[in-house]
Amino acid sequence: MQKFKSQRTTVFGTKGLQIAGILAVSSLTFNAAAAERVDLEKLDRKQGSIEKIVKEISAQSVEAKIRKLVSFGTRHSMSETESEVRGIGAARRWIKSELERCGAGRLDVQFDSHIAPVGRRISRPTEIVNVVATLKGKSNPERMYVVSGHYDSRVTDVMDATSDAPGANDDASGTAAVMEMACVMAKYDFDATIVFMTVAAEEQGLLGAAHWAQQAKEKNWNVAGMFTNDIIGSSRSETGEIDNKTVRLFAEGLPAVKENSDQNRNLLATGGESDSPSRQLARYVKEVGERYVKGMKVSIVHRRDRYLRGGDHIPFLERGFAALRFTEPNEDYRHQHQDLRTENGVKIGDLPEFVDFAYTANVARINAAALASLASAPAAPSNVIMKTAQLENDTVLTWDANTDADIASYRIVWRDTTSPLWQGVIHTGKVQEYRIKGKSKDNYFFGVQAVDKDGNVSVATYPMPGK
Repeated sequence: MQKFKSQRTTVFGTKGLQIAGILAVSSLTFNAAAAERVDLEKLDRKQGSIEKIVKEISAQSVEAKIRKLVSFGTRHSMSETESEVRGIGAARRWIKSELERCGAGRLDVQFDSHIAPVGRRISRPTEIVNVVATLKGKSNPERMYVVSGHYDSRVTDVMDATSDAPGANDDASGTAAVMEMACVMAKYDFDATIVFMTVAAEEQGLLGAAHWAQQAKEKNWNVAGMFTNDIIGSSRSETGEIDNKTVRLFAEGLPAVKENSDQNRNLLATGGESDSPSRQLARYVKEVGERYVKGMKVSIVHRRDRYLRGGDHIPFLERGFAALRFTEPNEDYRHQHQDLRTENGVKIGDLPEFVDFAYTANVARINAAALASLASAPAAPSNVIMKTAQLENDTVLTWDANTDADIASYRIVWRDTTSPLWQGVIHTGKVQEYRIKGKSKDNYFFGVQAVDKDGNVSVATYPMPGK
């Protein structure tokens, strides 16, 4: 199996600095005396591993998976479970068998089920079954990253469990992307654990995702980040406009949970509403995704989700985890949640003919690049504090030492208060306190990242004010 670390940090070279960071920086301040060297030979040897993963994701394979999911007729959460060819039972058994086949000896594939009681969108007690494939991390398996798509489908009437509901885009596209990622990435080793999850009952109220997220909260699992892929299959809008180069990434600002009230107050007090854990994760995904999937743009949307709709990242957000949603740029609602029919010569319904398989594969590649980078990197620094004891034009940051065994150094990223993305980086070396001379905390936003000996860079942590 392939073990890799990828080239993603600023390192010494014989002719000055080689810039290979995940951040597109416009200004650099490098403390040569403090920063530790990174093994250039190792970086050169390993830098192609994420590129390999990206290239191995196949649009043809994604298409085959979408068409197979559509072939089950309906995947409504209350549909047939005994048949081998129709209904959600056949669909979940096929998903599990495929993941077991392609990840043999590498992926731990399990059903995660619970009984949903009668509710607003459940007419009878129903078993809700997620298919969960876990690729265990090698050195930090307790830290995990989750990626999901929902495999259930629906037509116009959310309670109609018998009519054909192909669900090619919503959400066979996301399910196929997650399956393809699992099959490709199972061949590689990562420091942290990656959980590839296809969930049920999204259309009935995010029930499958909520069940898994609640377990994660109750068992205190270290879910460091979560992506959901929902409606990532079409590059054509309802007016015929084609945009096959953009994917929207929805990222919540202030966490909407009571447990984070102190954090929210600090974010509000410091103007850091756009520096929540989810927004930091989104910046990371954008930089890594655009770096490795050339020509694609990750458009960060500063919202939890679209109006009148919601996805499987929301149960994670509600339980305090950083979570994001991938969705195509321009949705055509004639091909979502619709009975199959033709009106005035226009075909309506969520059919494979309306899916752009090459585009779907590119969204999967962005996911995979970000997951590979996150799972290879150290954990984000903890207890990052901005000292505010006195008035001064310098900025002093402190943080706790990472527990990762291979930490080489840290770095501070900064941006203007009006910029959505990081603009500069300052290398600190392996220290837990650093004074940034001439950059006032009043004028910039800062974050601290950890860097390991192979050049892998963590997500940034926003500093909280302290003495």
